Amino acid sequence: MTRIDFYFNAPAKAEVARRLAAKTFQAGQRALVYSRQPARCEELDGLFWTAQQLSFLPHVRCGHALAAETPILIGDDPDQLASADVLINLEDETPAFFGRFERVMEIVTTDPADRERARARLRFFRERGYAVDTHDLAAAK
Repeated sequence: MTRIDFYFNAPAKAEVARRLAAKTFQAGQRALVYSRQPARCEELDGLFWTAQQLSFLPHVRCGHALAAETPILIGDDPDQLASADVLINLEDETPAFFGRFERVMEIVTTDPADRERARARLRFFRERGYAVDTHDLAAAK
């Protein structure tokens, strides 16, 4: 069964997504950082290139010729991943294909509207029998 993790009290979704993608890569897994929003994908792409000057986070956008060979994809096409290890969901809804992934990571900011949408996703998973682990990013500081 897919493992579900919620990371709440995130200062910014893009930065937390970058850190989670880096940990996924370091663990030898592949990830889809899921977003259907072109502007968000552009932001993530830029952040993944510039966030840490001495580390390399191999990634491409969905649709790139090297998508099947790259450990981290940014976009909305799970079929381009070589293996469905980790889904980092940045959308307000749970994607229908989440069950093909070994692990789903949800990022929740302190914004009240974002928290409310995350509660709906949390209920969705729990109503279907998934165990959900929560991680308070404010406590981790």
